[in-house]
Amino acid sequence: MFAEALDTRLLAALDRPDLRIVADGRSIGFDSRLDMPFRVEPDGRVVLGAACLGPDRSCAFHVRHALELCMLLDAAKQPRPSGLLEGDVDAALLPVLASLCAARTAARFWLLDAASAATPEPAPWLGPMAGPGMPGGGALDRVWERVRHLQGPSYRDDRRVPAAVLGRLAACWRLLGPAETLMAEGGDARLQVDPLTGLNHYGCSHRPRPWAITFASSTASSLSERGFEAAEAARRRLAAAALAGDAPAALRAECGQVRRAIGAHYGLGESGVVLAASGTDSEILALAVCALPSVSGPVRPITTILVAPEETGTGVPLAAAGCHFAGDTARGGTVAKGEPIDGMPADTRVLRVAIRDRAGRLLDPAQVDEACARMAQAEVAQGRLVLLHRLDLSKTGLLAPSTDCLRRLQDRLGDRLELLVDACQARLDRRRPQDWLARGWMVMVTGSKFFTGPPFCGALLLPPRLARRLRGPGSLPAGLADYGGDADWPDGTAMPRQPGGPDEPVNLGLVLRWQAALAEMAALAQVPDRVARARTEAFLEGVEAAIAASPDVVAVEVPAPARDPLPGASGEPEPCWDQLQTIRSLLVLAPGRDGERLPLDVPSERLPLDAPSERLPLDVPSERLPLDVPNARRVYRWLNADVTRALPADVPEADRALARLLCHVGQPAPVADDRLGGAMAGALRISVGARLLSGEPSHEGLGGPARMAREIADVRRIIAKIGLLLRHWPACERLDPEPRFAAEPPLAGSKRDV
Repeated sequence: MFAEALDTRLLAALDRPDLRIVADGRSIGFDSRLDMPFRVEPDGRVVLGAACLGPDRSCAFHVRHALELCMLLDAAKQPRPSGLLEGDVDAALLPVLASLCAARTAARFWLLDAASAATPEPAPWLGPMAGPGMPGGGALDRVWERVRHLQGPSYRDDRRVPAAVLGRLAACWRLLGPAETLMAEGGDARLQVDPLTGLNHYGCSHRPRPWAITFASSTASSLSERGFEAAEAARRRLAAAALAGDAPAALRAECGQVRRAIGAHYGLGESGVVLAASGTDSEILALAVCALPSVSGPVRPITTILVAPEETGTGVPLAAAGCHFAGDTARGGTVAKGEPIDGMPADTRVLRVAIRDRAGRLLDPAQVDEACARMAQAEVAQGRLVLLHRLDLSKTGLLAPSTDCLRRLQDRLGDRLELLVDACQARLDRRRPQDWLARGWMVMVTGSKFFTGPPFCGALLLPPRLARRLRGPGSLPAGLADYGGDADWPDGTAMPRQPGGPDEPVNLGLVLRWQAALAEMAALAQVPDRVARARTEAFLEGVEAAIAASPDVVAVEVPAPARDPLPGASGEPEPCWDQLQTIRSLLVLAPGRDGERLPLDVPSERLPLDAPSERLPLDVPSERLPLDVPNARRVYRWLNADVTRALPADVPEADRALARLLCHVGQPAPVADDRLGGAMAGALRISVGARLLSGEPSHEGLGGPARMAREIADVRRIIAKIGLLLRHWPACERLDPEPRFAAEPPLAGSKRDV
């Protein structure tokens, strides 16, 4: 990458995983005599100047700006179709457009990367270029005046931005930005990244974070270098198309490619894939499809039967009733939570089937099967169409009802029953959804759980029988326009438009998120079944041993999924990795010492930050109870934070290193525990993700056994940090450190020590 020796600050910036990927092997040099931040040479080389030196984030900004300008100037040189269209931009003006587009992306990068409002801005044009609306012509003239010289001797000497450039820039303004910013769009507020922490609501990032230990695939994961590279490649294709004035067609093509890739992974044609921002959005889409008329007769009122919705998502019951499940939608619309979605069947009924008793104990699977069957038959007897869910898997790895139960009901109830498999965790061999689709069942999947893609990338898979309804005489509800564009649906689907609502046919953020997830899916597909099973077994054995060896955590026993073996390479049935319980839940015991427990509501004035452990009151019963959900959530957050400020000055350096370690696990799931007097215990989750089986790019060079040993050692480090937090609980509680993208210094080093 480097053409000559660089300043150490620039080397640190270029060692960032995100910038290393964006650089893509480009030649970069440094000239201390250059009186500007950088210059792009006609041959595509980047020369960084002394003016780009400064705080780490300022260096990173200038490097990111230079790399974007290089990429767009290269795109501007590509051959174009002969003949200009009305309103087109002459090729000679494309460098002007490229400079303004690069400035827009760099400005949005700065907003994402700035640590606080006090950080000095490295360029005076950042505010206008980072905003949601394009600045006026006069403001853009001033920006062009400041950035045109960055192109070196080849820049145009225009003093004003030509009108044709302004028109093209306006057409592509919303598409411009770094991949990590664009991936945070097209969802809801939970996707937004806090610039002070660098993380979203789920405690993860849309750019690589390889220094953090991550086993959070039951909730959400930060991108790997592999996923980020795939999303960045798609963003570059779209940025180049926007420069050429071909953004709408390129967006549709990118969306179609995503739908084809998902269909190919699950052995389904493109015509059966509908993109959705999340699994909860997929619930709405499935209900809408069921409400379309079929050749077998008139549409019946629908009863949705959910299995343990508390083990899926909080918005699922509302979505399953055809109601808005939040106050905002993936398309950026503001809606009334709980109100019916325009055009959805108003007489939908939602019923629930429990999977645990009131004490939190798992019910016998036969009881759950019997409850589902009884409820479905009673609803059909009332002339209703039943949409029965199969949960595969829940937040804690539960599966119900059984496949045998669903097959019997399907034989008995025929077209009065629709089956929907909630496989949003996607913890299964891809041949199983192929079997379900062949039986006529719908399947909800995501790329954001097991596959470790960014949060908010879902899809509804439709069997051919239901996919054909999309081209029939019925129309989809008008309110679906708030949740997706027509490019999310198979070709030929008439997607309604809401007056005054969003009219973009493609959700750009969703497309980029899926591209990241598809890269992980493709990597996993290269791992032989037997290897995947062996790696999963080895890891789970190590997790169980680590939990058993700790006095601070206890395992939550959850049965392995009841799945049949699948044919192996020889054609004979073989055990599969998805027959193992890949979500390991654990309860954290209340802080204590020598078998004793500390109260969690000790007034902070009694416990200064540097209070030694022997001063802590021990006046409570000796049994250490599991933490309830609110306190387990504290542990979850503190694991993902640098807590060194909560430690006394005299702790060993090993404890300080552990306190700096960032660990991301699955959010606490509520688990009933009789000892808590009605409160729910919070179970943290350590999960197998696709990267565990395929290998993280940051682990390159490690052989299979060595890599798995490292993964197991990381689990032990998570549990050790839990113990550290418990030992210093009062100080942590008073400090309440926030999760961060990286420990301080902000981006020092890109890999954990092996």
